[in-house]
Amino acid sequence: MATSMLLALLATIPLVPIISLWLVKVLTRAIGWSLESQGRDRRAAIVAKIEKDRNAVAEGHNLFPDVEDGWEKIESTGSAENGQPLRDSWSGIVGFFHPFCNAGGGGERVLWAAIAATQRRWPNAICAVYTGDHDIDRSVLVSTVKNRFNITLQEHSLVFIYLSRRRFVLASTYPSFTLLGQSLGSMFLAYEAFQLLVPDIFIDTMGYAFAVAFCKYLFPKIPTAAYVHYPTISTDMLESLDDTTGGKGMHSGAGTGLKGKGKKNYWRIFARLYGWVGRQIDVVVCNSTWTQGHIMQLWKPKMESSSFATIIYPPCPVEELQAKIKVTPESEKARDECVLYIAQFRPEKNHSLILRSFAKYYHNSRSKVKPKLVLIGSVRANTPDEKHIYKLRLEARELKINDATTFICDAPFLVILEHLQKCSIITNGMYSEHFGIGNVEGLAAGLIPVVHNSGGPKMDIVVPYEGEIIGYLAETDQEFAEAFEKVASLDAQKRYAMRLRGRASTERFTEAVFAKKWIEQMDKLVQMQSSR
Repeated sequence: MATSMLLALLATIPLVPIISLWLVKVLTRAIGWSLESQGRDRRAAIVAKIEKDRNAVAEGHNLFPDVEDGWEKIESTGSAENGQPLRDSWSGIVGFFHPFCNAGGGGERVLWAAIAATQRRWPNAICAVYTGDHDIDRSVLVSTVKNRFNITLQEHSLVFIYLSRRRFVLASTYPSFTLLGQSLGSMFLAYEAFQLLVPDIFIDTMGYAFAVAFCKYLFPKIPTAAYVHYPTISTDMLESLDDTTGGKGMHSGAGTGLKGKGKKNYWRIFARLYGWVGRQIDVVVCNSTWTQGHIMQLWKPKMESSSFATIIYPPCPVEELQAKIKVTPESEKARDECVLYIAQFRPEKNHSLILRSFAKYYHNSRSKVKPKLVLIGSVRANTPDEKHIYKLRLEARELKINDATTFICDAPFLVILEHLQKCSIITNGMYSEHFGIGNVEGLAAGLIPVVHNSGGPKMDIVVPYEGEIIGYLAETDQEFAEAFEKVASLDAQKRYAMRLRGRASTERFTEAVFAKKWIEQMDKLVQMQSSR
């Protein structure tokens, strides 16, 4: 009897993982059902408030007036099941998970451009942004987005869901096992989001894949999507642990010794977990070829699909820059020997490399007019960013270039526009930068790029146009300094021709192109939601 019972128990061991997974699904779906039930009244109140705002606007003027924001009219795409065009009357709630929506970087430009395109295509839909920025007001933020990014949002269709547990996704909360801590923390934050509002479609636009997979387990019928700016972990990060040159990012050479081996094993295990999580997402969009390559390698879709990890380049203000900044022989005379770097003031952007490079270029320059360096970027309040920029200012002083270097924080678009008009070189110092909107802005404005020989700048942006180069790639401070000198010493006619080629190459990065491709992916989600 005992033997037969033991054999029966042993026979069930292979079923333990299956049973465990089944129990997890049952439990999470029960939690999801509870969240939906508890949130019905709050959801109804939000919908009623939006409808009231819409009616008030409709009584005053046209809901969607034509605006000069660089966007073309978004045409209807997709079709209904009966073959007729999919109507614009879909009125569900699209939840955008973006805890730091007021950061002012390239990721936020994507968020607002995606919402603007969604609002135009589905004017009856509600766009809800889950954010931890409690100090923002809807009308103020809509105005800020217009001023900073020149993107027009329909305020009456927008709602902010304020989260109070954002600390769970801060790196400072997890001194050890930071990647895992932040990823699991995003699930706690997502749970709070769903307590406040369960959407009809859930989209992550910051890189919290764990939150999206969690949504799928809680609400299997809710279509999910992720716009991936940068994989949480990549093979480049793993390889950097063994790097001895110090040129492969913040973790170069960190794989040595007992602690380093532990870090390697931890990252490898996390990479597998990250891959499993990514495979739970319905629609995956990547911002660049570099990102797509890593996502394809890590997430490995369940089924081969040409649409998996579709590349949609971030929307760049190409049309506006081309309209407002002239690239002519006359404008060429007005440009200074100035190097411009547009990037958030964060350690990974490697401003220090650009400072060292510029110092070499500056001190060795034989020009009568000494070159200048302008660094423009956002600084997140109450974060290490504030201390970081202080250190950069000290470094500029130590390198004896402080008189030639200008730091500009949280600049409005008009200020950026002014410097794009008068500078000559656009640069980027980050190793494996996922894309680099600032580089595209520079090209569109006629600047010549000198960028890091890796990531998006190398694979997507500073690539030959019509068989000729449009800029230079570099890795070390010496290579950057030499490239700056190359641009400065170019024959005037050749330099002007390079500016024109660079500007022409930016047509694939326009806001209109982004809007069209974004709507194609959103259409899949709307059809999924409608069919369910």
